[in-house]
Amino acid sequence: MSTLPSNASHQVGVAAFVLNDQGQVLAVQEKNGPLRGSGTWKMPSGIINQGEDIHSVREVKEETGIETDFLEVIGFRQGRQVLFEKSDLFFLCVLRPRTSIIEKQDSEIEAAKWMDLEEFAGQTFFENNVGRNMMEVCIAITKGGYRGFGMEFLSIGTFYPNARN
Repeated sequence: MSTLPSNASHQVGVAAFVLNDQGQVLAVQEKNGPLRGSGTWKMPSGIINQGEDIHSVREVKEETGIETDFLEVIGFRQGRQVLFEKSDLFFLCVLRPRTSIIEKQDSEIEAAKWMDLEEFAGQTFFENNVGRNMMEVCIAITKGGYRGFGMEFLSIGTFYPNARN
């Protein structure tokens, strides 16, 4: 009998902390979703597609047109029984921008801009425990007080000497 789950048991999301040389954060406002119409600015974020790598952070290019380089994962959280009763793994990544001209995606994004870090972090959205912890880590990164996990390609394989196909 197989012990594998019948289907995916988790969804994986990613948010991108993108800080430019002027100390501004790449920020977006949702056109759809839970923050729609709230005036809240957030980091570009979204759900990872099947077969997509966390470090690709496709959402940044898709939502804002900004090209980036992945630097590191600086945190993650798990939510249980979120969408479709699945666990939600959400990774916070740091990216370095390679471009600066914003070309927002009209279907998902109401507005996009470069925003001063202090103003961005001062929003009420970041007053709850999860939001506050997330911003504290992002700010620590800017001051060199924290390092996350970089990306390294590893060959993944398992050897089972008694396995049968």
